[in-house]
Formats: sequence, structure tokens, C-alpha cells
Amino acid sequence: MTSPNKNNKAYTIVVGNEKGGSGKSTSAIHIVVSLLERDYTVAIIDLDARQKSLARYVENRQAYAEQHNLKLVMPDLHVLKRADGDSIQKMNQEDTEKFSSLLDEFKQKFDYILIDCPGSDSFLSRLAHTSADTLITPVNDSFVDVDLLAKVSPDTYKVEKLSLYSEMVWEARKIRAMKDRGTIDWIVLRNRTSALDAKNKRRVHEVLTELQKRVAFRYVPGFGERVIYRELFPKGLTLVDFSNNNKEKMTMSHVAARQEIRRLMDDLKLPGWNTPKINAAE
Repeated sequence: MTSPNKNNKAYTIVVGNEKGGSGKSTSAIHIVVSLLERDYTVAIIDLDARQKSLARYVENRQAYAEQHNLKLVMPDLHVLKRADGDSIQKMNQEDTEKFSSLLDEFKQKFDYILIDCPGSDSFLSRLAHTSADTLITPVNDSFVDVDLLAKVSPDTYKVEKLSLYSEMVWEARKIRAMKDRGTIDWIVLRNRTSALDAKNKRRVHEVLTELQKRVAFRYVPGFGERVIYRELFPKGLTLVDFSNNNKEKMTMSHVAARQEIRRLMDDLKLPGWNTPKINAAE
């Protein structure tokens, strides 16, 4: 087996956004299953030990597969809880040790590691950001979510200043560069876009297009506003494996959604995605 990363260690994808409801878990599970379907091994580290949305998705997937005797590809799942302690300093030290130890272990065992961050600022989330090879930040098609990245003028819709989250990512990039001279490929994923053309939709597009040059991220289209994404959560299924393991017929919405997923995986430009995996036993 060969790793997709040139240093023969797992490639780390971090999904981060300090606002909830942006389709973080939906984006993450579809990326994970897409990689698994290509025969890559994937580990998930869920840092949101309270909500555990991504972990719940995987648990639903395992339960549904067992109940219906389905053969579904599965990631290795680990939920990392915040340390308990009598001081912030001790908690941060313990979190750093646990996170680093788990990451080092997984880097030797898997092709990819996907880390899902909570929808708020936290010490563990910041650690994850500094460890990313690719950082994916899903945002909804709304100026409420664009505010996560930058403050926009209400009159001209021009970017006035960067947000705290953008500044945090900038700091994470500096820390990563000093740590191992690595770089972070930051991708802003625009989710829940409407099929209809609208003034707000065009303005959000214009702002993100302007902002990607200033902040140095790649702005790519994500998932549209489709009910099917929400309906699959209780079963733990994705559109990647839906047709092979579900008795329901594929609709035009399903087909369009699968095209969105294929386009997203191509746009992410993950190492090894467009290269057939080589098995050492072959």
C-alpha cells in the first residue's frame, strides 16, 4: 500500500468553521466515504465531543448496515474529549499531548485523517488547524456566514476587514510553517446554494471571489440546498454509496447531488485522488 502523501504519512484534512449549520458533517462524511470507496484507509477524529454530529453519522451508518445486512465501507472513528483539570494551562498541556499522540499514531496507520472541529473556538480546534494539510471551511450561501471570514460593507458589499476566524487561520499557517515548513491549502466551501439566480447569491459570490485573493484561500462550490442530504443522516448513508445499498430509485435530485460530490472531490485536489491506488501485494 502506498500513502497518498509523499512523506508516506497520512494526509490530514481538517473541517473547521466556528458557526454551526453550515453542512460541516455532511461535507465531511461525503469526503470520507468518497476516499474509502477508492480503497484508501481513513480515520476520523471528532473534536466535538458534545454534539458529535460526525460521530453520530458514522454510528448511524454502522447500525443501519448491521440491521440491513449491508456491506458499507467504514472509517476508523475516534472522539477526542476536552481534558478535565483545575487550570487552563494543565488542560491545554494534556490536550496537546493527547491530540499529538493520537495524530502521530494515525499518521502511521492510515492514508487520510479527517478532523472535524466544533462550531466554536476551542484549544483543540486551534491545534487541529495547525496540523492541517487541507483546511475545509464550509459556509452557507449567506452574508451571516460570510461574516465568519470578513466584515462586509452594508452599502458597497466590499470587504472592510478580516474576521477573527480568518486571522486565526493566518496564525495557524504561520505556526505550521515554523513547525515543519508545511503549508495549509485552505478551501472555502460554499454550501446550500439555491438553484435559482438571486441578487444575494450573486453578491455572496462576488465577495468570496474578492476575498479569496486577499486571504489566500480557494473558493469552490459545495453542496446545493437538497432535502436528500438531510434525509440520509438517520441511515448514515451518503450519495456515494446510495445507489448500491438502497432500494429507493435514483431521482434527478440524487443524480445532481452525486455530480456535486464528484466535482467537489476533483476541486479539493487531494493527493492520490486522480491516481489509481497501488497495492503492495499486487
